[in-house]
Amino acid sequence: MKIVIVNSFDNVGGAARAAYRLHKSLLSKGIDSNMIVQRKLSDDYTVQSFPKGLFQELLAKIKHILDLLPLRFYKNKTKTLFSPSWLGLNNVVNQINAINPDVVHLHWICGGMIKVEELAKIKAPIVWTLHDNWAFTGGCHIMWDCDKYTADCGSCPRLGSTKENDLSRYVFNRKKKTYAKLPNMVINGLSEWITDCAKKSTLFRNHKVINIPNPIDTDLFTPFDKKVARSLWKFPQDKKLVLFGAIAATSDVNKGYQQLENALEFLNNEDIELVIFGSSEPKEKDFVKFKTHYLGHLSDDVSLVSLYNSVDLVVVPSLQETLPQVATEAMSCGTPVVAFGHTGLLDIVEHRKTGYLAKPFDNKDLANGIKWVLDDNNHSLLSVNSRKKIVDNFNSSLVTDKYIKLYQEILLDNKHML
Repeated sequence: MKIVIVNSFDNVGGAARAAYRLHKSLLSKGIDSNMIVQRKLSDDYTVQSFPKGLFQELLAKIKHILDLLPLRFYKNKTKTLFSPSWLGLNNVVNQINAINPDVVHLHWICGGMIKVEELAKIKAPIVWTLHDNWAFTGGCHIMWDCDKYTADCGSCPRLGSTKENDLSRYVFNRKKKTYAKLPNMVINGLSEWITDCAKKSTLFRNHKVINIPNPIDTDLFTPFDKKVARSLWKFPQDKKLVLFGAIAATSDVNKGYQQLENALEFLNNEDIELVIFGSSEPKEKDFVKFKTHYLGHLSDDVSLVSLYNSVDLVVVPSLQETLPQVATEAMSCGTPVVAFGHTGLLDIVEHRKTGYLAKPFDNKDLANGIKWVLDDNNHSLLSVNSRKKIVDNFNSSLVTDKYIKLYQEILLDNKHML
């Protein structure tokens, strides 16, 4: 069985890391997996980058900028990502078809990687894993409380638009025409929340929608001695350490940096120190009350494993998450998670069992959760439960077997149609 996994990047961002982990896990089980990306940043020979020639390579570096050009007409747009996906200046679909795969597994394909209409040119059956809302909206990746995707978009709040026939309606209609040509495409929601959203959407209402999560290597992300971990990072041994981190941790409004800052105003424990990764130390300090360790950007799993094991809890105050890997990675290392109880976090964190789910978006309750998890009477059992939750539900072997079974079912259905 030959599988092609498609993602814009190979190791930058949560979707890339998830797609790459699935690719490697499939290979470990003897599946002929091929990964195709627009920009390859690793040196893994099993990952292919499709730009051929100097022009294509240069174009790949700026395509995400070119893809955003239509947004210049919307002066009141928000800072959340919106992808028109209108560029078709590459041969990625030709490269996919040249491999002649049994199944093509799409992940995050924006940033100018694939024009919407080109999806219909893929010859093999398609599985599409949803890492955010983009596939079933008129272009936004983070929809928050907007439900226009259940109709036909338009008057897009992310664009700051008041016109029905705006860019979101245009992109929505392009997707509608394209998806109609792909009636057997299978949609995979990583969490129950996004699976339910996909089923409600106009664009995927007539498609098969399933729910299989991201795999995580629980043999790699595993607990080890906290004192040793702290010594590696030169953290104090006698403090309560609270970790927060993500790509663009302090600048991406969706990651909840402002909510964390507000929640910490309710805490006065002199024993608490903060650890932040995904952002360098700012000129102006936001957390005056607490000593903060800024670690910058981390990309390798070994650093993350030692980091998760060095702290007492991880806080994930995001406004929306599909299935945050920071939470699954931390809990696999036996580190409890505090988050708002909504969206994809509900699949991971069990309230007062593996962490604490605060009322969305009650910053005081988020602070209460941090205090509760740091209580010595709670922490040991939370740690054991956290590890068990991930091993039982998200470990690579278990999850990858589910994907293999899905591919086999698709191949069988495809043979029956021939």
